[in-house]
Amino acid sequence: MQSRWLRFLVAMFLGIGLGLLVGWVISPVKYVNTTPEALGADYKTDYILMVAEAYQSEASLALASQRLALLGKEPAAQLAQTALSYAIGANYSSGDILLLTRLLQAYRSASPTQTPKGGS
Repeated sequence: MQSRWLRFLVAMFLGIGLGLLVGWVISPVKYVNTTPEALGADYKTDYILMVAEAYQSEASLALASQRLALLGKEPAAQLAQTALSYAIGANYSSGDILLLTRLLQAYRSASPTQTPKGGS
């Protein structure tokens, strides 16, 4: 009975070791020319939330727009709206939702001549 357990444990550790060797040394994943717009919705929302937090303390819509421009050509207001919708659906904290709402309101209240270039 002991020999069966010993063989099982040896096989398990060999499998884990070989898997790590292949995944980390022999053939690791290489990301090439990856841009922030390739992020998933959850990570994009987290990034936009960080921009909203910075906007809360800096109050610079132009700077927020520059930061959001890294996520692609989508208008900054649309990015903020998408992030807010995702945050509500994913049960983000009320403080986080408030920050995203304030950022979205800032974009909506800016006139077209005031809206900074670079993502909006």
